[in-house]
Amino acid sequence: MESPRASIIIRCYNEREHIEKLLHGIFEQRMNDFEVILVDSGSTDGTIEVAKQYPIDEVVYIPPDKFSFGRALNYGCKEANGEFCVFASAHVYPTRVDWLENLLDKFDEDIALVYGKQRGNHVTKYPEKRVFRRWFPEEDVDYQSSPFCNNANAAIRRSVWEEFRYDESLTGLEDLDWAKRVQETGWHISYASDAEIIHVHDETPREVYNRYRREAIAHKQIFPDQEFTFGDFLKMFGSNTVMDYIAAAREGKLLDSIVEIPRFRLMQFWGTYRGFARDKPVSDRLWRRFYYPDRNGYPSEEHSGGGSEDDDLRIEYPKGDELPGSKSIEG
Repeated sequence: MESPRASIIIRCYNEREHIEKLLHGIFEQRMNDFEVILVDSGSTDGTIEVAKQYPIDEVVYIPPDKFSFGRALNYGCKEANGEFCVFASAHVYPTRVDWLENLLDKFDEDIALVYGKQRGNHVTKYPEKRVFRRWFPEEDVDYQSSPFCNNANAAIRRSVWEEFRYDESLTGLEDLDWAKRVQETGWHISYASDAEIIHVHDETPREVYNRYRREAIAHKQIFPDQEFTFGDFLKMFGSNTVMDYIAAAREGKLLDSIVEIPRFRLMQFWGTYRGFARDKPVSDRLWRRFYYPDRNGYPSEEHSGGGSEDDDLRIEYPKGDELPGSKSIEG
């Protein structure tokens, strides 16, 4: 059997609310030379049952107590057969039928990784929408000098992964660490602005804090010479809050965002400061808090197993109750 061009690898944990929209978008793609692999770390909400309403190729289970972002990706890549491994978080969905084409078409012979654009939706907090716009511009970057990338929407050469595995010990930023290591050996990174997904982040303040804290802990490991002091916290919290307020006022969204702006920025930069300040190893209890938020709970062992001219390329998503799997699983 001939290998597919791409293996789409989806990390998931209790993503029943979102994963069907992602799978709908994947199977609407104009390019169909791919396989789909789910890496599940203990879902208990029917995620896998909903996903199996679609022609996915394989489900790989990772025990919750063994989970890290890097290890989950290594599990998925190990089972992949494609020339490229495409990563998509379970709570994203592509906006266009050529998302996958645009991601893979950027690969020249010296490109190891391509990542795509991310935008928010109606539940995304205003400051995070500004983060997306800053991190993921409207223009392509053919050869990027920095190792920045994001595995919520990215693709890598599987042959390069076979030489450079993801660091399973990091609490986050496994994508940045991998990109840094391959860049140091002469490979390049590219950004595809037309490979756009919607990234659904509807986090509580505590989850925002935890996300930035664990990423800061990893950042300190990857770049040991960098620091983020209490003075940096005050400066970044103050300046970003003010700039968000100015931008929101210009866009007519100030009243809707007046509380969420300082709350998000406080959690973002306080989490970053606390992560950089941490000197102790990450305990099992903290590891669980990072990866298994309180609202989901920790799974038991039995569950461990673009422009107007492109409108014809945009994916039309049915309402939630009209998706194929929406009536197949009782809540």
